[in-house]
Amino acid sequence: MKNAYLAILLSTIAASAVAAAPPGHPSPAVAAEMLAPTKPAKPAELPHEGKVVSFIHANEYTYIEVSSANSTRWLAAPQTALKAGNLIRYEDGSTMTNFYSKMLKRTFPSVMFIGQLAIVAEK
Repeated sequence: MKNAYLAILLSTIAASAVAAAPPGHPSPAVAAEMLAPTKPAKPAELPHEGKVVSFIHANEYTYIEVSSANSTRWLAAPQTALKAGNLIRYEDGSTMTNFYSKMLKRTFPSVMFIGQLAIVAEK
């Protein structure tokens, strides 16, 4: 019984220690705000370029099928007004394979989640 009480006490102390930011450090929400870009990147600062083949708006995201060189890929970006044929530049992001969108009820073989893109030329 003592061991069970001690285990509960230690886990409670450990959980509260993990939940609070160390003294002098920002909370997770403040840190995320600090890391967010303060202004949109200039197109020349974005390393990838491609032509919009198709796109799907879903809540706060726009899923974008982009063609570049000899390949096509899917991106997920903050909701953006696009047209098929637009030339865009975009940043590197986190790629997820076999990503299932509950809202779209669709599995993407691969989708790169990005935070910024720029329309270079409109169609």
